[in-house]
Amino acid sequence: MAVTIAAETPLQDEVRRLVAELNAYMMPLTPREFQFQLTVEQMAEPSVTCFVARDEAGRAVGMGSLKDHGDGLGEVKRMYTLAEVRGQRVGSRLLQRIERLAREKGLTRLVLETGEAPGFEEAWRVYERGGFTVCGAVLDYPDSGYSRFYEKKMLP
Repeated sequence: MAVTIAAETPLQDEVRRLVAELNAYMMPLTPREFQFQLTVEQMAEPSVTCFVARDEAGRAVGMGSLKDHGDGLGEVKRMYTLAEVRGQRVGSRLLQRIERLAREKGLTRLVLETGEAPGFEEAWRVYERGGFTVCGAVLDYPDSGYSRFYEKKMLP
């Protein structure tokens, strides 16, 4: 599948739809108080870059964001691909694009928080295949048992 990935504003209907689908998928998997979702408005803040994957017809089929926390630390947020394109490496390509921007910004470490429950296996595979390793709690996320944390040291 030919996919293009570009930084875009999250303040558009297609991204809002992807965010809504991601939220609907995650809601039953983890208690609400242990879900740490950026809204599209938060994704539009200057510290966040939102990438959108589009198919040959220009339809948004995936998204992922990089949040720059300063001091060389970046966070992968809001990774999601439509079920119909899973297995076609769209998530991996989004992650690679996020990493490329992280390197361009001079970030030295990427972290992320994802769910620790059945239903998150595909996400774990994308991160682990991308060279991320499981680590302890990061940033201000609680170590609740409902989250799995990953990190990747960025090589120059």
